[in-house]
Amino acid sequence: MAGKNNKIEKESFFSKPAVQSITASLLCIVIGLLIGYIALLIINPVGATEAIITIIKNYFTYPSKAAALKYLGNTLVKAAPLLMCALSIQFCYQAGLFNIGAAGQYVAGAGASLYFALGFGLPWYACILAALVAGGVFGIIVGLLKAYLNVNEVISGIMLNWIGLYTVNMLLGGVKEVSSPYTLSLANTNPSAIIPSLGLEKLFSNNKYVTIAIPLAILIAIILKVVLSMTVFGYEIKATGIAKDAAKYSGMKEKKNVILTLFIGGGLAGLGAAFLFLTGYEQWSVTQSSVPGMGFNGIAATFLGGLDPIGTIFASYFIQHITSGGSYLDKNVYPSQISDFISSIIIYLCGFVLFFKFFLNSRIRASKEKREGGNK
Repeated sequence: MAGKNNKIEKESFFSKPAVQSITASLLCIVIGLLIGYIALLIINPVGATEAIITIIKNYFTYPSKAAALKYLGNTLVKAAPLLMCALSIQFCYQAGLFNIGAAGQYVAGAGASLYFALGFGLPWYACILAALVAGGVFGIIVGLLKAYLNVNEVISGIMLNWIGLYTVNMLLGGVKEVSSPYTLSLANTNPSAIIPSLGLEKLFSNNKYVTIAIPLAILIAIILKVVLSMTVFGYEIKATGIAKDAAKYSGMKEKKNVILTLFIGGGLAGLGAAFLFLTGYEQWSVTQSSVPGMGFNGIAATFLGGLDPIGTIFASYFIQHITSGGSYLDKNVYPSQISDFISSIIIYLCGFVLFFKFFLNSRIRASKEKREGGNK
């Protein structure tokens, strides 16, 4: 009797959607790492095992605790903007929108935050607000085209990615260094524009790039979780995504929801850029000819996180962890892009998450029917 009860408890445990999402994500990670390992074996089998371990270990490759903590801080600094881009995509996806324009919204946020910091000399909080508005405006453009002209958000988003890139390159050309294509240093030009640390840097071996941007990004993810699951607005957003026409005829303003959703999504991506560039960790190059990959990596993080804001926190860290881990490989033997290859495999596998859940539920259902038939 006890064995039967345990079996029932086990079945109910794996029937939970959250458990299925976590299991599917872990399976995607394992298979992605395995395929990455096979690729390393093909390139050079001699050091493949050490290479995949290096990618997984990332900052743990450093023998001293102080060095490991410092580079853990660097990983978190890059994970915060990735999380914001992932939340941007995840939030819009709830309304049935694929916000591939998050990359351009991220670029707009970078341009606005840096120009307000270097061109106008404003403090960090004003620069963050500028980044939010700039990213949101790019989102609104996509939203208006979608709501009133039925232009697919993927097409308009991709176009705006490139418009944003070259516009920002021209804008920031006025605040770049004389002898290089990079923007002026925040620390030397306007220290008040650097996001404060409030003592967090001491936890990571005095890593000056660790700021309150990291906890702010996590806090925003938690707020989005509450909004989507516990508010009327969140319900309307999800209802619009599930059945736009049904939401319209039930009295919801589906066009307003589409525009507002893309504004919020754009604002989140814009904030992500501010959370990186206003730490002083990176400078913008006005000669770059490709859209930063942060917005696209957000796609991997949001789907790996099971389209849930809390899951996206852990997924964003993992994606950034293996991406940073790839930089420690021997460049003479393996390309550092192997970590991006693993990320792309993982996001591809995330497309099979629904199939995995269907398969798991079918097995659970079959097992239950078999057990009930045996009891009869």
